[in-house]
Amino acid sequence: MDKAYNHKEHEDKIYKAWEASNSFKPNNSKETFSIVLPPPNANAALHYGHAMYTVEDVLIRYYRMRGFSTLWAPGADHAGFETQVVYEKHLEKAGKSRFDFDRETLYKDIFEFVQANRGTMEDQLKRLGFSLDWSKKKFTLDESVVKTVYKAFKKLYDEGYVYRDTRLVNYCTKHGTAFSDLEVEHVERLSKLYYVKYQIKDSEETITVATTRPETIFGDVAIAVNPKDKRYKKLVGKITINPLNNNELPILADEYVKMDFGTGALKLTPLHDENDFVLGKKHNLKNIQVIDLRGKMTKEAGKFEGLKANVARDEIVKYLDEKGNLVKTEEFNNSVGTCYKCGSVLEPLPMEQWFVKMKELAKPAIEAVKTGETKIIPKRFEKVYFHWMNNIRDWNISRQIVWGIRIPAWKNTKTGEWMITEGDAPSGKEWVQDIDTFDTWFSSGQWPYATLLSEDEIRNSKFEIRDENRKRTTDFEKYYPLSVMETGYDILFFWVARMMMLGLYVTNKVPFKNIYLHGIVRDSKGQKMSKSKGNAINPLEIIDKYGADALRMSLIAGAGAGNDQNYSEEKVRGYRNFANKIWNATRFVKEFQGTVYQKSTYKNFVKLTNSTVDMVTKKLKGYKLNDAAEVAYKHFWGHFCDVSIELSKKGMLNKEHLLWGLKYHLITLHPFMPFVTEACWKELGNDTLLITENWPMMNNGQEKE
Repeated sequence: MDKAYNHKEHEDKIYKAWEASNSFKPNNSKETFSIVLPPPNANAALHYGHAMYTVEDVLIRYYRMRGFSTLWAPGADHAGFETQVVYEKHLEKAGKSRFDFDRETLYKDIFEFVQANRGTMEDQLKRLGFSLDWSKKKFTLDESVVKTVYKAFKKLYDEGYVYRDTRLVNYCTKHGTAFSDLEVEHVERLSKLYYVKYQIKDSEETITVATTRPETIFGDVAIAVNPKDKRYKKLVGKITINPLNNNELPILADEYVKMDFGTGALKLTPLHDENDFVLGKKHNLKNIQVIDLRGKMTKEAGKFEGLKANVARDEIVKYLDEKGNLVKTEEFNNSVGTCYKCGSVLEPLPMEQWFVKMKELAKPAIEAVKTGETKIIPKRFEKVYFHWMNNIRDWNISRQIVWGIRIPAWKNTKTGEWMITEGDAPSGKEWVQDIDTFDTWFSSGQWPYATLLSEDEIRNSKFEIRDENRKRTTDFEKYYPLSVMETGYDILFFWVARMMMLGLYVTNKVPFKNIYLHGIVRDSKGQKMSKSKGNAINPLEIIDKYGADALRMSLIAGAGAGNDQNYSEEKVRGYRNFANKIWNATRFVKEFQGTVYQKSTYKNFVKLTNSTVDMVTKKLKGYKLNDAAEVAYKHFWGHFCDVSIELSKKGMLNKEHLLWGLKYHLITLHPFMPFVTEACWKELGNDTLLITENWPMMNNGQEKE
């Protein structure tokens, strides 16, 4: 053996050996353990957060060695909006835009772009040592997945959970699409509050309102005050004059109005503010749209038509000031909804969209966690889960983008009626398909069962396991519900909660038995990593420098479930040194020739070794992976290296004993550091691979001498 472990000499060879031996495939055991990989973006390289998939690999390797039939299915996400944005940047560099192509051509070009880059992501997963069954890999745009999504959508529609309505949506005028409420990024900004006075009709009186958006005054249809506000009691029922277009606006009373904000008088612009939209419906007010989907002023804005809304604002304020209607301007801190991708302020705009009713879907998902049918790890996130689920709002699932699963909804141009299909077009030229695509989270929300269903099950709509006593032959029957869904706590609502609701609705079973939420890996200063900040760390560069084992161990031993951790190169370097320690200990045992021993020392050695296995086993079964990693690390370094090897040099343990102890330490370390342990296993002359070695159940040191 070389004097030092060189990860570059071993990792690629070992991974190929694992693949060649079919070690990643499930065995025929009746006991099963299953995970499907949270699908990374097919078009993008892995970021440091993806390295947290190590949690899943640790569990899969442990249960595989326990003899379970383990399935870890890989996949890739088309990541609709995000991928289209990436491709648009690609087009910009070539001096083009998405508007230069028809829908079919743009979709085809993005598909080819994604497929050309998809292999890079998969190669990176292999570099991290992830023992995925690559024969099971899925893509969220695979025909089988699309068919599954279509069937679920039609079921939701047929049973009254899906409806179409014109409502205000969170719209990015730069990217040309709406977002769900969850996707809005709220940013605290210093904003201006403009105080504008409105003349009371046939009177010298005025009423002053405070607004952050004077450009929407053209769309005002009323002014509201609180019925308890004594300042305005006598004005309720009177008419004011819009200072920009002279429209007559009624003054009405509503308890929604806050008396202590601004002037206590609220201008109502239903098509440009969510709260105003609700009040507009309540009071049966008319609607006027003054900003279009391009973010420009409509013809309702008169001479300001065609101006970008933010430009029009300055011009309109200037005009109001000249007319004498601008009373004053104040600055205040305001929470502004922005596009999470480009940072543009989102426009609340009226659009006809598809929505999913969520209240009823949430109830069984809430109950499943309350009863423990699905457990959230760590448990403290249950409160967060319940709060969001109990206050859930209907979900806008329409997206105005090309890249994604097109909604199978067809409108009759003659009658205006809609028809939902499972993908096939209805007969007749009068039927035209909706141009929108599904929100990516709608399709990925069906990932647990969509990845497992066979073609026959999809074709025959067998999405339920109706006979529990029947022999299970398909992946869906054998591995659903999944044993674990592991992901970051930051997408508990975006993804996990939606998988729970859709899984229970479609299959009548929870989609997974355990939810393991990992924390965020931040930079060395505790800030969230991002390319825009310039603090993102490429996990492949760390692997090149220190090896996959060092990176993996630094993440698992770094923090428990749900806890954030800061990146530390020193820590990774330390585990690289530990990998070398494992290698050198193996080299010592391999070359050691001692034959004598002391019985009492040996018995204690056996007891401590068995205790190590027992503790690691207990921690892994309890999903305390960080504790398991630290036990395996400390006991190997302290008990085996610093004590046992030194005792062997004094004639108190022989080579056979050391080989026995080293075997079990390599096994307990393998889920965390698979490459170096596999390399050492081979160096010891074993004919079999460590990845499929049986996990020892030592029963507190009862193994005999």
